[in-house]
Amino acid sequence: MRSQICDKSAFLVEYKFLIASSRLCSSTTPQVPMLSFARFLVFSTLAISVAECGLVFPAFQGIPASGADPYDFNGTTTNSNVIVSTAKQVNQKSGATTDAAPDLPVLNTTITAIDGEVVNATVPLSRRSLSADAKSKLSRRNNSNYEMVFWGTGTESEDRDASIEGTFYLTYSLVDNSTYSIDQCLDYCDSIPECVFVNLYYEFNNELLDHIFSQHSNLKCVAYGDVHSAQEKTNFGGQSLSGNPNGPLTYIQQSSGWSSKALCDPSPPDGYDPVGDLDGANEAPGYMGFVFLDQYDVNACAATCNNRDPDPVGGSCKYFNIWRAVVDGVPTTYTCSMYYIPAPASTATNFGQGDLAVTWSRGYSRKTLVIDGGFEGYTCDDLPSDFCLTTATSTWNGSSPDGGYYDATIFHFGQYAHSGLSVALLGSAYGSDDLPGTLTYTSAFATSLGVTYTVEFFHSSVYSGEDGEVNAFVEVFWNGQLVGTIHPGYSEWTYYKFLVIAQGNEGVLKFTGGAAPSYDFIDDVYVMQA
Repeated sequence: MRSQICDKSAFLVEYKFLIASSRLCSSTTPQVPMLSFARFLVFSTLAISVAECGLVFPAFQGIPASGADPYDFNGTTTNSNVIVSTAKQVNQKSGATTDAAPDLPVLNTTITAIDGEVVNATVPLSRRSLSADAKSKLSRRNNSNYEMVFWGTGTESEDRDASIEGTFYLTYSLVDNSTYSIDQCLDYCDSIPECVFVNLYYEFNNELLDHIFSQHSNLKCVAYGDVHSAQEKTNFGGQSLSGNPNGPLTYIQQSSGWSSKALCDPSPPDGYDPVGDLDGANEAPGYMGFVFLDQYDVNACAATCNNRDPDPVGGSCKYFNIWRAVVDGVPTTYTCSMYYIPAPASTATNFGQGDLAVTWSRGYSRKTLVIDGGFEGYTCDDLPSDFCLTTATSTWNGSSPDGGYYDATIFHFGQYAHSGLSVALLGSAYGSDDLPGTLTYTSAFATSLGVTYTVEFFHSSVYSGEDGEVNAFVEVFWNGQLVGTIHPGYSEWTYYKFLVIAQGNEGVLKFTGGAAPSYDFIDDVYVMQA
């Protein structure tokens, strides 16, 4: 590893003269300085001299002083085996218990497993929303827009039945029991955005229903966010609620199930674009793990993705795949798989394993306000080379202070990049000065007032070795305000994130840093809603 930086004082005057001469011939966005052949030979000799002293400046295609292996962005793929085995351990089935009060609000979504470990935690920042189109589909208001899934056993004295115990239980209400009030129950389902199925049944010998709750009805209308079948009628009652252990036991009659004929597509979560309905679950690189949710809740999955710890190689979660696991024909759980690389629909190739089938699979990509945050839009198309540099692209602009030259540049050279083939550099690319450069995103972002955004990027400062990179630094500015500073010294590619709050409907992002021979490389810049 190169750690010693040579004394440039002996040739710095001639070097700066050559640099100044090259400016007269360079274009607005030069690839490399244009020199006469004679001066190019002198410049080449200078480069060799620098190399002999221990450092070739980035503009001369030097090699970073790092022995680290290239980053493997395809090293992690979906661990379907763990997901399947965990799905057979959890029990997310529930219903209206005998002692629960009616008309309780729908509970927040709960995580039931994380990366194979069964847990019980409420998802942070879970928000539910429906699009105007989805809301319009809720105006069913008569049972012609529902279909009967199963019918009950009757109400004769010896008839016995069972209620549903299934996934995605929402809440329940009591409807008029002077008749078997199907329409009232379906109207109740209409009033709950998540409801797609109801289980209507009589529950006898429940003192709370008969005497305590104000409705004085024993006809329960139980709402679910998933469609269930008669094979899930597993609650036969059998509890004694009178206070007398030898008292009458509860029992159930006329348990029927009704499902909406058309299921509404969920609205995309804030900050995400839908990939759409998928044929199966994603089997894709950039996998960050999974959670099980007790409800099919895309907003909860998005919140989990947003709060997932960043991957040291790929950074934050930028895509999630939510799908329903059906085991032996019965809905079992809802998987939220997370990725730091947005997965294309072509990777949705997992249709299930054994008795587990993948259903209701959807994908959502996290929006970034940055176009070309990986600088891949810059290439050497007009040169027969895989190495070139510039101070400006269509989306980024590099500038130098007075007396500086090429202090903020964009390179097309895979050995400098964190991912892909291009990267930004702060610090004089030709080593002509030790002044900081400024890299500015050329367009203002359309942001929402008061909304929190994350500014994140990967940074490396290994180019000049441990001694040469001692003064490496980067300052991050948002709307002209300093929001973060790093002094990493000698550092391999590292993920950084800063939170900013939008003060208006536009935001401006820029990075300042570098002090050659301390060089700061920046790659994979994102600005996303937190």
